[in-house]
Amino acid sequence: MKYALVLGILLISTTSALANTVKDSEHAKKSLEIYRTIVGIPTVAGKGNVPKMAAYLADEFKQVGFREDDIQIIPSGETASLIVRYPTNGLSQKKPILLLGHMDVVSALAKDWERPPFELTQDDKNFYGRGSIDNKYGIAMLSSTFIHLKKQGFVPNRELYLVFSGDEETGMVTTRMLANDRPELATAEFALNSDAGGGSLDANGNALTYKVQAAEKTYVSFELTLRNKGGHSSRPRPDNAIYELSTALLKIRDYHFPVMWTDMTRNFFRITGKQIGGELGGVMLAFAEDPTDKQASDRLEIESSYVGTTRTTCVTTMLQAGHAENALPQSATATVNCRIFPGVTVEEVKQSLQKVVDNHEIEFVTLDAPVESPVSELREDVMSAIAKAVHVRYPNLDIIPYMESGGTDGKHFRKAGIPTWAMSSAFMDPNEMFAHGLNERLPIKAFYDGLDHWSIILKELAGN
Repeated sequence: MKYALVLGILLISTTSALANTVKDSEHAKKSLEIYRTIVGIPTVAGKGNVPKMAAYLADEFKQVGFREDDIQIIPSGETASLIVRYPTNGLSQKKPILLLGHMDVVSALAKDWERPPFELTQDDKNFYGRGSIDNKYGIAMLSSTFIHLKKQGFVPNRELYLVFSGDEETGMVTTRMLANDRPELATAEFALNSDAGGGSLDANGNALTYKVQAAEKTYVSFELTLRNKGGHSSRPRPDNAIYELSTALLKIRDYHFPVMWTDMTRNFFRITGKQIGGELGGVMLAFAEDPTDKQASDRLEIESSYVGTTRTTCVTTMLQAGHAENALPQSATATVNCRIFPGVTVEEVKQSLQKVVDNHEIEFVTLDAPVESPVSELREDVMSAIAKAVHVRYPNLDIIPYMESGGTDGKHFRKAGIPTWAMSSAFMDPNEMFAHGLNERLPIKAFYDGLDHWSIILKELAGN
């Protein structure tokens, strides 16, 4: 017993010493410096701060020897994008690899947060701040990896490009430009995205799976408008624009799109179900075995983390109605946001919603230009490189491809013919994922454990 106690103390002391050694390394300090600085720049729409962040990063690259002509800041209205080329030794004919991330973040109201959103803070478990996950963590890891490799004297056998967009959270104008209008990027063999994927932990910190994003649902929003001649509020009528539109929205709420699946999503549930176990894990296994099992699909539909993997979803996100408190509304407009399962068109979903609301007076307008992107079929060399990076931390952990319910820059590159996979270096509990929400956070352990993730992958795919 005494021997076991001493051995336990020695193991804890050794682990603690190793952790401190990692944190004290030059690479760790530079990574944290970049992370802290860029979280502190509020790159939300309307502030015009993305060029400031791009300029800061560009200066960091110049300081370690990247030439000015290998660094491009491309203005776009109030925002900007950043391209950094890591030159090759020219000894192979391999095509470039693109490394994706986005510099902008969604808005955050300081009065709603427990901590200042645009300042990197921490407690004994987490880093906090807007973008601490989405996606300034990815930007910091990719940037510090380029700097670290440059200091090591690494010369890749193919060109590597950092490709950072400036408006992924809004219009994706810079993303479309980068994916479609830059000849030097168009020749890429594939792209690796820092903005999705990653490892899942249970509540006790045990690793469950590592996910590689290989497909995305189509993002589209529809505006539904109902118009009325209005009138005085003292003379109400049955044909009230707000009431009629509300009735339509409740019908959309109650509508369930058909269950859909692919071999990839079934495999995802098969592996995840085994890892999670319990009642939910059993439901996942049942769905993987038989996707037509209505009891299983209905149960998964109430799980916010997994409903998007089983079907198209549409939800009302914004409302605007009326013009005066003492007048009947002359119009009412709602925004309905949909995430469409691959293989289903935007027009098909629009027609389904029109049929559901069953009111020809409601105008349907498709917003922006939705992007329908293909699935990126897996490559053995990419999956092998990811496995090497992941298994350094968690040996023998299952690595599974999956479909993203949200949307990233990757869909534009896929549509442009560049296969794209997302593979964040973070491991965390999905229930602690507060991207776009209050008190966004990243486990401190995930930050330091992931420092070598991208170095390992790039040396495997572009090393000599």
